[in-house]
Amino acid sequence: MTADSFPSPLLAPASVRATAPVRPAGLPDRLDRGSPHRLGAHWDGLGVNIAVFSAHAERIELCLFDAEGRHEIARFDLPECTDEVWHGYLPGAGPGLVYGLRAHGAFDPAAGHRFNPNKLLLDPYARQLRGELRWSDALSGAQPRNERTPDRRDSAPFVPKCVVTHDDYPWGDDRPPAVPWERTVIYEAHLRGMTMRHPAVSAAQRGSFAALGHPAVIEHLLRLGITAVELLPVQAILHDRALFERGLVNYWGYQPLGFFAPEPRYLSAPEARDEIRGAIRRLHQAGIEVVLDVVYNHTGESDETGPTLCWRGLDNASYYRLAPDDRRRYVNDSGTGNTLNLAHPRVLQMVMDSLRHWVTSYHVDGFRFDLGSILGREDNGFDDGAGFFDAIRQDPVLGRVKLIAEPWHLGPDGYHLGRFPPGFAEWNDRYRDTVRRFWGGDPLARPELAARLTGSAELFDRRRRRPWASVNFLAAHDGFTLHDLAAYEHKHNQANGEGNRDGHDHNHSRNWGVEGETDDAAINATRAAVRRAMLVTLFASAGTPMLLAGDELGRTQKGNNNAYCQDNAVSWIDWARAEEAEWKRLRSFVARCIAARARLAPLRPARFLHGAAEPWPGLADTAWFDAAGKPKTPEDWSRPGLMLTLRRVWSEAGTTQATLLLLNGESESRRFVLPEPPLAWVRILDSATPEAPEEPVADDVIEVAPHAAVLLACTLGAAAR
Repeated sequence: MTADSFPSPLLAPASVRATAPVRPAGLPDRLDRGSPHRLGAHWDGLGVNIAVFSAHAERIELCLFDAEGRHEIARFDLPECTDEVWHGYLPGAGPGLVYGLRAHGAFDPAAGHRFNPNKLLLDPYARQLRGELRWSDALSGAQPRNERTPDRRDSAPFVPKCVVTHDDYPWGDDRPPAVPWERTVIYEAHLRGMTMRHPAVSAAQRGSFAALGHPAVIEHLLRLGITAVELLPVQAILHDRALFERGLVNYWGYQPLGFFAPEPRYLSAPEARDEIRGAIRRLHQAGIEVVLDVVYNHTGESDETGPTLCWRGLDNASYYRLAPDDRRRYVNDSGTGNTLNLAHPRVLQMVMDSLRHWVTSYHVDGFRFDLGSILGREDNGFDDGAGFFDAIRQDPVLGRVKLIAEPWHLGPDGYHLGRFPPGFAEWNDRYRDTVRRFWGGDPLARPELAARLTGSAELFDRRRRRPWASVNFLAAHDGFTLHDLAAYEHKHNQANGEGNRDGHDHNHSRNWGVEGETDDAAINATRAAVRRAMLVTLFASAGTPMLLAGDELGRTQKGNNNAYCQDNAVSWIDWARAEEAEWKRLRSFVARCIAARARLAPLRPARFLHGAAEPWPGLADTAWFDAAGKPKTPEDWSRPGLMLTLRRVWSEAGTTQATLLLLNGESESRRFVLPEPPLAWVRILDSATPEAPEEPVADDVIEVAPHAAVLLACTLGAAAR
C-alpha cells in the first residue's frame, strides 16, 4: 500500500504521514460494516477494522485525531453490533491512524452503568498510545458533588490517544530458550531501575528496553548465571493523581492503563516498539528468557471516584465486579479500588488475547501474575479450576510458557499458597520469611526451614507438581533489599509522603546493633556474613531461586521497604557503588553460588524428596543430622543450639552426586561431625570465606563460622542398579 492510497496524511503510515491537523478530505461519510471477530483496531492492508465489546452501550463512536492526537477531526458511529461487539470498517486507513472512542448509554450508577460520551475512551485493545494522561477534573465521569449526574466536560484534551499499528518485525531465527524449570534462575528487575545509572549505556537509552538489550547489561546477567529476567510491569501505566500531586510517580507500575500497549516511558524513542523486540531477541541469543509481571486483577480507574478512561466508560457493569448490595460501589479485592470481572467471558477473552499478544508479537517467555489468587476467584471463592486457569492451561500458545502466580490478594480468603493448578509456579513468601527468621537468630524457625529447603513439599507436592513450583526468594521489589534486611529493623518510608504508615511492619529483619549504615567494622562483618549465608541457602534450596536485581551488588534503599513511588536513586541500581571492592566480591560470590547450583543436581531435584532410599547403599535422598553427625530426632528440632545438615543424592548422567549443607545461625562457631558413611567430600562453598577455592575435606570434622553456611559435594560414581 502506498501513501497515495490514503485519503489524507493522517491515515498514512507513520513514515509518510504529515502533521497538519486538518480534516481529511477523502474520508467517507460513514464506516462500512466491518467484522466483530477480532477485537481492537486492525489493518488488513486495505483499511482498518474496529471492533469493541460493550453489552450495555446504546451507541459507540470512533473519534479520529490529527497525527499528534491533539485535535479531534472526525467522528463516526460504529454501524453494527453483533453479539455485543460494536464494529465498523474504515477503508483506506492504516498504521498511524490516531483514534479514541466515545460510548453512549445510561448513566445510572445504581444499576452499574456509567456511560458518558463526553469522556474520550481508550480502546481496551490499543497496541500503542500517543500522548500522556494529564490529570484534570474533566476525567471524572460524574459531577464532583453529585455522583448520580454525568460530568459534561470533554476529557479528550487530557487523555492519551490510541494508534493503529502493525506487528511486522524481522525475527530471523529467534526462538525461545525454553530453559527447563529446574535449571531456571530468575532475576527480578525494574526496567528503569536496572539501567538508569549504568555507565556503559548512553544517557538517551538508559531506563529503556534498548538499555535492557545492551551488551554490557546482558554480560552482567551471563556472568551471574541468570536464565530469566522477570520485569516489573511494562504495560501502559497510570500514575495516580495523589502521587502526581506529591511530585511522585507510580514507579513499580501496578496501575494498568492498557493491557496491549507498552509503557511509553520505557522506549528510548517515541513509539519505538521494535526496541522491545530487539532487546528480547538479544536476550534470547544469550539464552536468557524474559518474563513479564502482569496486572490483570484491576485497572488504574480506581473506585467510583476515579477517572473514566476506558473500561468504566465502555461497559462498567461487565468489566468490573460490583458490590451486589450496591452496584455504585466496586468489589475491592485488589486494594486499589476495583477488581476486574474475569468471570465474564469477554473480560476473560481480553486477558487471554493480551497474553497471547505479548507472546506472539514480542516473543516473551512467561508471565508473573500480580495478586494471582484474584484471577482464580469464582462466585464461591478461590477455585483452582476457575475459568482463567482452564483457559490458560489448554491454550496452545500460553500452555508452553512459564506461568508464575503471586498466590494472595488483599480481599477476604485471599491467601492460597500451594493451591494453584499444575503448570503454575508460585511466589513462596513462607520460604522468604522462614529463611529470614533463621538467619536473624530465631531458633523456632529450624523445623520449618527443613521444609523450605526441600521444596515446601507440604504445600506443593500435589497433583504431580514438581519442586520448581516453589519460587524461593529472599527479597523482592516489595520490601527490603537483601542489603537492608541486615541493616534495618524498621521501615523508613518518609520519602513516600504517607507519614511512614505505608509498607510492611513485620519484615523479619535485623540490624545487628545499629539502625542503618555504620562504620563499625564488627557490625558490618556480621551483616556481610549473614547476607552471604542467606544467598547460599537460597541457591542450595529445592525450588526455583529468584534474585532481586541489585542484591548481588549491595543495593540499598536506605530502609525504604515500599519504594513503589521512588523513580530516583532510592530505587535505581548504583553501578558506581557496584565497582567498590566489597560489592565486586559479593557479585563474584553470587555467581559462584549459581554456578554450583547448575553443576550439582541434588540442589535442583526434579521431584520431591521424602527420605526414600536411593541406588547408592546407605544413602537416602534426604536426611537430617545434628552437629554430632547423628540423625535428628523429633526432640532435636526444638533444642536450642542444634544445627541443620542436609544430605541428598541424585542420579544424573549415570553417576550419583551427594550434597551436604551445614548451617550455623548462631553467633559462635560450631563443629560439625560428618555423618556416615564416610565419603570424599569437597568443600564447594563457605559463606565465611567467599573467595576460598574448592578443596577436598581432609577430616571428618568441619568447623563452621558464626552466621555461616557451608556446602559440600561428592560424586560417587556409577549408580547401583
